[in-house]
Amino acid sequence: MESDWLLSAQGLARDYGGTRVVADIDLRLAAGDVLGVLGPNGAGKTTILRMLAGTLAPSAGRVAIAGAELATRPRAAKRHLGYLPERPPVYPELTVDEYLRFAARLHAIPRAGQAAAIEAAKVDCGLTDVGRRLIGALSKGYAQRVGLAQAIVHRPDVLILDEPTAGLDPSQLIGVRELIGRLSREHSVIISSHILGEIQAVASHVVIIDRGRLAFSASREELAADASWLEIGLAHGPDTATLAALPDVADVRATGDGRWLIRPAAGQDIRIALADRAVAQGWGLQMLAARPTSLEERFMRVISAGNEADRIAT
Repeated sequence: MESDWLLSAQGLARDYGGTRVVADIDLRLAAGDVLGVLGPNGAGKTTILRMLAGTLAPSAGRVAIAGAELATRPRAAKRHLGYLPERPPVYPELTVDEYLRFAARLHAIPRAGQAAAIEAAKVDCGLTDVGRRLIGALSKGYAQRVGLAQAIVHRPDVLILDEPTAGLDPSQLIGVRELIGRLSREHSVIISSHILGEIQAVASHVVIIDRGRLAFSASREELAADASWLEIGLAHGPDTATLAALPDVADVRATGDGRWLIRPAAGQDIRIALADRAVAQGWGLQMLAARPTSLEERFMRVISAGNEADRIAT
């Protein structure tokens, strides 16, 4: 049911100068979800997030937030939405308190509740000691925290965060990453990032955008199931087809130099049987080890497949 989703997007597309740069984007976000959006530079991630946030009109498709159509009922939809673009929308000439008071008014928080809402956002974002400081005098890490505070001051159901740790130094990155982790326990979150490990750590679902299309989508459980690979090294090994025909083998990939990646069928542990077969057949077993597939490997596989498809098409 559509009402079961806090945010749903169907058939989103965007044209620039007669060229369709984003097409056929379908996304869903339920209560408690953290959706990680990955993709190379220029893939269309920011364009998609801007359409979801209502700052860019789609050329086709629709977005609903908490049951309200973003195109026809924007105020009702945005009441449930907090948005932090890649460049925080802060005013350097304002103090932190002044800016958050302005954000609270924009989000139509009743005057009587504004002070409490601002204080709660400052506490959540670690800004209690800098309320009277000019935003322009803050470090980039603290300015990013101010941007997060304006996104949550009205306690939205959905947070959209576009590259929230981009350009931060290592200490700033750790602080903001921990803050996002805390916020994800209270809000449903859509977050884009170039740091794949960051997405893997917090996301309950991951999508990869490539050339403006949805190239990959998987839940945390699906990612975990797909990560159960074995790496085997054989001095006199058989061909890939022979390994693929073994019982309870779901997939085999040759990696060269007498090594293969083998994915067992779901719920099967084939390590002992595989080692016994290698010894019995005289394949010269050199190594056998679990080798979880990282999100980085999966990302590169998806992007490489897209590059290969483009090469064949031309």
